[in-house]
Amino acid sequence: MASPSQHADFTLKETNPYLGAKRREKTSTYDLVEQMEYLYVRVVKAKNLPGKDISGNSDPYASIKVGNHVAKTKVIEKTVNPEWNQVFAFGKDKFHAPSVEITVKDKDAIKDDFLGHVSFEIVEVPTRVPPDSPLAPQWYKLEGRKGENKNLGEIMLAVWKGTQADEAFPDAWQSDTGGHSHSRSKVYLSPKLWYLRVNVIEAQDLLPSDKGRYPDVSVKVQLGFQALKTRISSNRSTSPFWNEDLLFVAAEPFEEQLNITVEDRISPNKDEILGKMQIGLSSITRRIDHRQVTSRWYNLEKHQGDLKKENKFMSRIHLRICLDGGYHVLDESTHHSSDLRPTAKQIWKAPIGVLELGILGASNLIPMKTKEGRGTADAYCVAKYGQKWVRTRTIVDNFQPKWNEQYNWEVYDPCTVLTVGVLDNSHLSNAVSEKAAGSKDTRIGKVRIRLSTLESDRLYTHSYPLLVLHPSGVKKMGELELAVRFSCSSFLNMMNCYSQPLLPKMHYLHPLGVAQLECLRNAAMRIVSLRMSRAEPPLRQEVVQYMLDVDSNMWSMRRSKANWFRIMGVLSGMIAASHWFSDICLWRNPVTTVLVHILFLILVWYPELILPTIFLYMFLLGAWQYRFRPRHPPHMDPRLSHAETAEPGELDEEFDPIPTSKPQEIVKARYDRLRAVAGRIQTVLGDLATQGERFQALLNWRDPRATAIFITFCLIAAIILYMTPFRLVAILFGFYVLRHPRFRSKMPGVAMNFFRRLPALSDLML
Repeated sequence: MASPSQHADFTLKETNPYLGAKRREKTSTYDLVEQMEYLYVRVVKAKNLPGKDISGNSDPYASIKVGNHVAKTKVIEKTVNPEWNQVFAFGKDKFHAPSVEITVKDKDAIKDDFLGHVSFEIVEVPTRVPPDSPLAPQWYKLEGRKGENKNLGEIMLAVWKGTQADEAFPDAWQSDTGGHSHSRSKVYLSPKLWYLRVNVIEAQDLLPSDKGRYPDVSVKVQLGFQALKTRISSNRSTSPFWNEDLLFVAAEPFEEQLNITVEDRISPNKDEILGKMQIGLSSITRRIDHRQVTSRWYNLEKHQGDLKKENKFMSRIHLRICLDGGYHVLDESTHHSSDLRPTAKQIWKAPIGVLELGILGASNLIPMKTKEGRGTADAYCVAKYGQKWVRTRTIVDNFQPKWNEQYNWEVYDPCTVLTVGVLDNSHLSNAVSEKAAGSKDTRIGKVRIRLSTLESDRLYTHSYPLLVLHPSGVKKMGELELAVRFSCSSFLNMMNCYSQPLLPKMHYLHPLGVAQLECLRNAAMRIVSLRMSRAEPPLRQEVVQYMLDVDSNMWSMRRSKANWFRIMGVLSGMIAASHWFSDICLWRNPVTTVLVHILFLILVWYPELILPTIFLYMFLLGAWQYRFRPRHPPHMDPRLSHAETAEPGELDEEFDPIPTSKPQEIVKARYDRLRAVAGRIQTVLGDLATQGERFQALLNWRDPRATAIFITFCLIAAIILYMTPFRLVAILFGFYVLRHPRFRSKMPGVAMNFFRRLPALSDLML
């Protein structure tokens, strides 16, 4: 068990950053982040530089020095009139030096030659505030080392002070990122996903090699790594019939071909290809509703054979193929989806608001790798909502990184989830790690925020604990400070969302099976991770899989325990109500019991008050609970997840990959434990089945005497209830249930004794 201090360390903390939104200043779109000051140097070009080579040319580059920090432009070979057009941004912590110096040098194999330099006093540098136009670069004469004014050429520069709101910032070389190209902030879009439906109807004129046997024909359809196969046709002939639907996930732009192969099962491990064909996805019909598209006959190509007999090969297949745009392609865990819209854009509804996220910074990060013998961290953030992914720049070698980047998303449904993850960049060229060069980016932590838990137009600024589960237990990796605001454009439209189906209507008109949806979701996750890893800079597969919770459905004893206690938490209210009613029946508090008797008599005498009383009670209970409503957004709860109390063996099993890498003894012990747990579940399921079969035995005459007793009782009860007023029956029944303990017996009642004697089908089980 973790100590109370550790529990407190996992809590959410409200912060008070100095934001433009709180100062009510709107000088730029960056009102949810703190302003970060930068010194910008734009090096455009130079002319008339001295030639250092025999040919009279040079290989010039510019070096910008601010204090102890140095940045360099690219080298332009064999010219005295180079053009660089590069921008450099130095953070405020870098320009405490009195001046900025730009030096032009000639690249040489042994030692770079000095060509000239120019310097500026930082206090004299002007400040630019958007939306001012960009500062125009000017020509400056290059000076010698000692300030002599020789004919060393000129350089075109622009130097100014600004913030991260400057339009030059995203593409500039940045001092806090180390200038790496893969460390800049980027916005990514998930590929547009479609469900590809292939209805395999029939085939004609197939030519099996063995004409003396009836063929066992099936159709294999493959799209990229996805491959599905129909059942073997029930009519074993050369014109088989299936009428079977196969579903795939396709992503725009369509790159793969749809490969269709007709196969004949010759033996259990051998198939003969009777024909094949390919279809380009760009030519396939798209639909947005359940109306069927036109089917087509396609000619099959012979897999092998004499080319001279190719014209005699007349086999063909009947298919109905379409891209279903009326579904939402699930590519993330269904419990915290960020987008529920259908694929087809023409049936999207109007957005109901805007989500604004300010990623301020992280604090107290722990070392993620070693560099030059000391611990370091190169952290960056990834945020996902809908099809839009954002990645902040990587802050190198810093345990207290400050990003101060702001992003916006359109919101179409308030019951969606924003996910923000923090990772350590293991792919920087100067990050010499103990790991291999091809190592994966390491997880630092993740935050989920459900939009429906946020109040409209309220700014939330909190520091979220970054928790990661390791084989040794849950560990706090640091804290992430975020500013979040959900602005609603139409209150009525947002209220209307709560009355609409969660998914597009095609999911209800033509629902997909649970197992089928799970397979399609796994395929969609894999497609998204592969496509995002091909971007530049890449959003690597391990990052996308972490954000999409690819392993959320994997078996875990810890998760199973957590879900069990979640169920008990849901049922706790019913359990508490049953205990309260038991105390009423046992007269533990006579005054309360008498009041319940009076209320019962009123409701029986005036039954029209029952429903209004229930709804009034619900209203009063909800109004009372308003005082205790959550004041902060929810965050990862290690206690709810049972991460703090998980046994080491359970965590070791949770992190064990498939197939397992553990010794045979450990696998056997886990299997035996799983069998014991499954045995208890089996017993509970058997008990539930037994009770249901006893209810059926009341009327199915398996026990003739019991059924005769029950139907005789039903006849007598029907006669009595026809003759007796209902209110009187209800009052007598209520007073019987609420009778005093002196009129009760500890022995079970007649009805329970009769029910427990009824037969069940458990007698027939082997």
